[in-house]
Amino acid sequence: MDEATNRTRVEQVSKISDRTGTGAACLIVCTSVDPLQVGRHYELTERALTIGRSADSTIIVESETVSRSHARIERRGRGFVLVDCGSVNGTYLGDEPVGEETLRSGDLIKVGPCILKYLAAGDIEAAYHEEIYRLTITDGLTAIANRRAFEETINAEVRRALRYARPLSLVMFDLDHFKKVNDTHGHMAGDHVLKTVASIVRGLVREEDTFARYGGEEFALLLPETPKAVAARLAEKIRAAVANTQFMFEDRVIPVTISIGVADVVPELRTHHQLVKAADARLYEAKRDGRNRVAV
Repeated sequence: MDEATNRTRVEQVSKISDRTGTGAACLIVCTSVDPLQVGRHYELTERALTIGRSADSTIIVESETVSRSHARIERRGRGFVLVDCGSVNGTYLGDEPVGEETLRSGDLIKVGPCILKYLAAGDIEAAYHEEIYRLTITDGLTAIANRRAFEETINAEVRRALRYARPLSLVMFDLDHFKKVNDTHGHMAGDHVLKTVASIVRGLVREEDTFARYGGEEFALLLPETPKAVAARLAEKIRAAVANTQFMFEDRVIPVTISIGVADVVPELRTHHQLVKAADARLYEAKRDGRNRVAV
């Protein structure tokens, strides 16, 4: 069911069989201390994939039993090799500790409480997992990231911003009087408005930004390497673009505006929850001040 509309959604799923032999080698997270990580798909490339407690690891495992730089997977010839990085508690392939071992499709890698499954390129199971994971992190209506994908990303980005003292801003916005749109024009019109707003914003953001449907008519935009002043200018550009767009559904004009809140990582902020709370507070400030505006 679509949580935002409480109606059944039809989802197009590509044929897994048509993709056999084309998928890249990957790791699938089977178990993790972070439930949002379970099922996540990590594609393996020429660049080594790192696993550890450090914030700059490709796969971060937050456990005292895991070393900061615990293990890595690197390409060797046509295959991939698992390498232990001198970890305190060891890296396991199946139930055996390893120092360095060539991986075979289906191998299970254990790093502390985390279990990862290696699937070779072209493995039909890899294509299956890739498709299933894509569906779990994509909003079915707007085709942008969903809240799960957003939570995964913001958690890692806040840690990196704090560790390296790098700017990170969060823009949160929702549609003004959206309930009135649904009540007056119907839920199909409401869906059309949500998809159109998502399309407008998607055309204004960078590839490295994370744009997600946070819930219902609320959206979130995470901006790495972006100071709050720059994020505020982008927020105003987004607000104006939506306000200046004529929304039409079945030959009826639907007035649409959005209210936006902007926050950034500051030294006293310690978690991604605090960043979301700060941006959300600014969003409701914009609504209290009359809507169709940006609060920083």
